[in-house]
Amino acid sequence: MSDAKIRVAIVDDHRMILNAFTEWISGSAHDVDVVAAVPTWPELLTHPGFPVDVVLLDLDLKDNIPVSLKLSTLKTTGVPTVVMSAYSDPGVVREALAAGALGYVVKSEPASAMVEAIRSAQKGDSYVSAELDAALGRSKSLSPRLSAQERRVMALYAGGEPVKSVAYELGISEETAKSYLKRIREKYRNMGIDVGTKVALRKQAISDGIIVN
Repeated sequence: MSDAKIRVAIVDDHRMILNAFTEWISGSAHDVDVVAAVPTWPELLTHPGFPVDVVLLDLDLKDNIPVSLKLSTLKTTGVPTVVMSAYSDPGVVREALAAGALGYVVKSEPASAMVEAIRSAQKGDSYVSAELDAALGRSKSLSPRLSAQERRVMALYAGGEPVKSVAYELGISEETAKSYLKRIREKYRNMGIDVGTKVALRKQAISDGIIVN
């Protein structure tokens, strides 16, 4: 088993918060190494430690750069992102997740929640706290937890793409894409939710914030 630490970058334009998060996370997790703590988006991209394993990104940077563009850029470089914000508004959370964030944490949550989100993102899994799940109206007891790749497949397919296009965009075979869809439907069926048709799957994807209507 590898002893390599998860290399994390934190981006927040409030210096006190930036320093506090760096100390909290470093003191709460022996397997996480904060290699960059910067106040601006350009400083993240030009940091000598970038790319990292996970980026913890403030949703509210005052730089007029859409968070969707930042998330798209990080996704292109292969870096999973956890968005953090002072807000827990369901609409804001859904938009961040739909734009590509693997996790969403509220700044008032304990450091342990941020560490859990970082660990989940590094493994390619999504993370939303129980409190936010309740705010989203999608309690863990009502919807299954999907992996990052399952969310991507569901987003593309439910968004209208045929299986062949989904496979091409994700760089996987058509058979693999079909197996993901089968697994997704099984997970929902196990929760008592029927998404057997593409229409039903789209409706559920919108409800769960995986795609924006």
